[in-house]
Amino acid sequence: MTGGTTGTVGSKSTKLVATAISAGSNHACAVLTDATIQCWGDNSFGELGNATTTNSSVPVMVTGISNATAVSAGFHDTCAVLRDATIQCWGNGTSGQLGNGTTTNSPMPVMVSGITDAVAVAAGSISCAVLRSGLAQCWGENGTDGYLGGDTMGSPTVIPTPATVAGITNALAVAVGSNYGSCAVLSDGTIQCWGDNGYGERGDGTAYTSMSSSTVMGITNAISVSAGNDHCCAVLSDNTIQCWGRGTSGQLGNGATTFYGPPYGSSTPVTVAGITNAIAVTAGGSYTCAILSDGTVQGWGANNYGELGNGTTTSSSVPVSVADITNAMAIATGYDNTCVLLRGGSVQCWGYNQNGQLGDGTTTNRTTPVTVTGF
Repeated sequence: MTGGTTGTVGSKSTKLVATAISAGSNHACAVLTDATIQCWGDNSFGELGNATTTNSSVPVMVTGISNATAVSAGFHDTCAVLRDATIQCWGNGTSGQLGNGTTTNSPMPVMVSGITDAVAVAAGSISCAVLRSGLAQCWGENGTDGYLGGDTMGSPTVIPTPATVAGITNALAVAVGSNYGSCAVLSDGTIQCWGDNGYGERGDGTAYTSMSSSTVMGITNAISVSAGNDHCCAVLSDNTIQCWGRGTSGQLGNGATTFYGPPYGSSTPVTVAGITNAIAVTAGGSYTCAILSDGTVQGWGANNYGELGNGTTTSSSVPVSVADITNAMAIATGYDNTCVLLRGGSVQCWGYNQNGQLGDGTTTNRTTPVTVTGF
């Protein structure tokens, strides 16, 4: 079932629009006004959730969900928080990232085991949730770098049901990258990160991994955090943005692109140049985008496929403006693709589109925003 559906309120027919969005590595999803979810793009592992493994360049309805409050598109999987505070996931489950106790793919939603009090979910290379209690729980591949944030590194190598991240009891939000690095914003405004740290993406001044989570240096007023491939960024309470981790493509936004020797970036936060009115940030593969208080969007870093949205394929180590957007409400980046939710509920996307992840009915890359079909 494609986008453009209508709902009936009494005798009045109303078009469904998006209320939330998320972008994965090569697919994207939106929660609609009737609490259903539609997804588009790559479907090799069933990450579109429509009981098939066929790619779609226009939105298709996720099977069996009509009470969603949030969605998160991961590397090749997707998870959603439902109104009853449970979580369902679908797509690639070979490393336990669906959280249902198996290592089996599912092209339809399955219930994450044991969670009945979720307030947020984040899917990436692994999956994590924030609970009402302030605990963070993760599931999937544990790896040799303690990807799930437990007390042991890589033992067992896969944990297919939620496990509590050690040492975190006051999480407000969680972000999961595409290369096994994760971070959480805590209620005191600090940020803790765990998992891979080969490029300093823990932000603790090191480029090596420890078993426990690490506190990001110098940040005590974070309001949100986003994890990309090998870098992370946070919006602070003064509406500036700080980023850390890999910076070889300019994705840290501080005007630097060349770093010699590990971590090839910055293992401590650096301030993004020229932004003092940010309300949201999202870290992609090797680039970053932010919404400003005036509803415009800026991006920086790699731009090989037009992921900065400024009509070029020229990378930039400082923010540049995305073309023609003045009313953005929410933003999400995949690996090389970006989507934004506009006031009124329409969605526009730009960048890499080989799998139809821009949702405009084509597989043509776009260097400026195009409207997702149907809402």
